[in-house]
Amino acid sequence: MLTLDTEETTALDYSVVNASIQETFTAIDKFEWQAIDELSLMRDKGYYFDGGHESFEDYCENELTKHGGYRRVRDLLSAKKVVDTLPEELRVKITKPSQTRPLLRLVKTPDKLEQAVAIAAKEKPFPTAADFALAVQKVVPKNTSPTRTSSTKQEKVKTQLCNFATVSSLSHPRYGESGVIEADAPNNYQQIVTFSDGERLLVNNSDLADLNDAIVSESSGRTYPKEYSEAIAAIEERHKQELERLSQEMRIGLQTEATAKAEEQVQEQIQSLQQLFKQQKEENIQLQQRLSEMEGLRKLEAENQQLRQRIQDLENAVEQRPSQQWGNTMTQQATKALNKQVKQALEKTIDLRSLAQEPPKENAQECLRLMGMALKNLASAMNNTQALEAAAIILGSEPTPTAIAYRAEQLEMLPQAVSDIRAVLAKPGCSSQEFWAVAQEYEVIKSDYWAELTTQETELISTLQNASLQPRTIGIGSIVAHADPYRTLYLERGEVVDEVGGKVVVAWDHWRNELKKTQSYSSEELRFWQGENQ
Repeated sequence: MLTLDTEETTALDYSVVNASIQETFTAIDKFEWQAIDELSLMRDKGYYFDGGHESFEDYCENELTKHGGYRRVRDLLSAKKVVDTLPEELRVKITKPSQTRPLLRLVKTPDKLEQAVAIAAKEKPFPTAADFALAVQKVVPKNTSPTRTSSTKQEKVKTQLCNFATVSSLSHPRYGESGVIEADAPNNYQQIVTFSDGERLLVNNSDLADLNDAIVSESSGRTYPKEYSEAIAAIEERHKQELERLSQEMRIGLQTEATAKAEEQVQEQIQSLQQLFKQQKEENIQLQQRLSEMEGLRKLEAENQQLRQRIQDLENAVEQRPSQQWGNTMTQQATKALNKQVKQALEKTIDLRSLAQEPPKENAQECLRLMGMALKNLASAMNNTQALEAAAIILGSEPTPTAIAYRAEQLEMLPQAVSDIRAVLAKPGCSSQEFWAVAQEYEVIKSDYWAELTTQETELISTLQNASLQPRTIGIGSIVAHADPYRTLYLERGEVVDEVGGKVVVAWDHWRNELKKTQSYSSEELRFWQGENQ
């Protein structure tokens, strides 16, 4: 569907505009049939009572006055009755409710109704209301119906009798029942109807569904020539077409407005996401810089510690020998003594591999981390592969300096991770979202902190995760929107404030300044609002 713009229409071609026109008309017809389904639901389920209306007719006159009121609603429901009477292959020939007016008189005779639609469809793939009217005249000519005449003192009335009639007024106690007209009408406004149980009632013509086509009354006593009648019918048809055109233009305007509003909302969301992505990117760059600085400081600290250790070893070696045996450089004996001490320390360090199989009971992970780092520093200082492998075994990583350093850095976070997770689990009514908000920061050491937790704590975490997998239900406090994408409320935000009779009452945000602020719906008509559901 196009949104026309004077600056862009020159770039369009026939195929684009034609496709848009076809799509627009299809949408209009679809909305009309959807309105009929919704009106049937309102009438059959009695939802109008929830709005404080005494009857369906009262609802139509109060809420739908600007759309034609009960008269137009009755025409739309009659159109659905005609379509439901037809078989599947003939229903597609009727594209809009207004085309069913000439066919309404044949609803009680389905075979003649199918015959009339088939005749009209044979002449045109998609007949108009005029085509259906001509087909009805071929199936049931007007001059074949029995007639009767009655006279009064002031006028002469010619009336066409109808064998069957159905009560269409919702306020009538016999609504929906059919009867037979067996006697002459006592006046021009009522008929004597005999129902299936034998009861005879005097029913108004306005309460009978088929009297518009089945009973023709000329209460004025005037008889118009055939050409006048045809001209009047043509004027009425043009009037109906003009009303349909105005209705279509109004629907197109409303749909265009809703589309523009939806596009504006999407554009705002895109801009906010782009801004959020930019901020996260800047924060990531800053964190990377800080990590680089911290890594450089750790390397300097490790090198300084190695230098201090070697200086201490040299000082110890010097103190153990007389000063006269040392010259300007370190002698061979001092070198041998230093190497012997380093070798002894190395052998003791390698024996610490057994700690990886049976760690100490008190602060085990921290002890292993410190011993692993000590072995790693010693391996770097002496270029010893065995020490590096011992550090890897204790820390549980690959035997490389980088992997050992990364693993040691992870284990530094373990005490804080266990403390944060236990603090969340200790909160009353802890939810899976609260736990995940903390746990995702320590996802890389999940196996480490999981081993530190008690059995009760791990079972609580499993219960929270299983509860998060259960489907959510709409209830009081839920943030929702309408589930039908063709409704304007599909893009609006509302909150469930009450539950009444199996339905939920929604307070819409955009109705805050309106007189009507809430509306009741069934759970199937609603969906979770996007901001809450994602």
